Amino acid sequence: MTHERPVVKRTARAILLDGGGTPAPTGDEPPELVLIKRTKPGCAPYWITPGGGVEPGVDSTVIDGLHRELDEELGAKVTDIVPAFVDTVPHTTDEGARGVKVQHFFVCRLASMDLSLRHGPEVEEPCGDYEFVRVPFTREGIASVEVVPPSLRAYLDANIEGVQALLAPDLG
Repeated sequence: MTHERPVVKRTARAILLDGGGTPAPTGDEPPELVLIKRTKPGCAPYWITPGGGVEPGVDSTVIDGLHRELDEELGAKVTDIVPAFVDTVPHTTDEGARGVKVQHFFVCRLASMDLSLRHGPEVEEPCGDYEFVRVPFTREGIASVEVVPPSLRAYLDANIEGVQALLAPDLG
């Protein structure tokens, strides 16, 4: 199969929700969105969803990569993993291969998280600071932080109810 733009990297990221109704009935507290505030030397802080690169030869599937990354970054386990959004951006690998990076975003529920179990490159050789934050999964909550990529921020802002509905018990 020939690609106009070859896929040179894939990532798996979690739109990680904790608590709240699904979707929240009137009066219920909204779920919280778990994010990582990244501060790199000389750069303005930004907020990302937990996750990272799918590793060929390590991860059999994109979802396997999601589980591995959430375990490494948060000591977290998740349930109800549903594809929600895909973002495709130009990318050049460290080896110089040029093409696109496909970022797979999955909405999922946080089952457990123990930050003392964190491991992997972000822990062993951090580049800057990683702060774990929770914001209400509302338009106001999302607007209160600089979520990247901007396409995800726009998608979440436009689809709060739809993202929560992806976890509804009657989805099937």
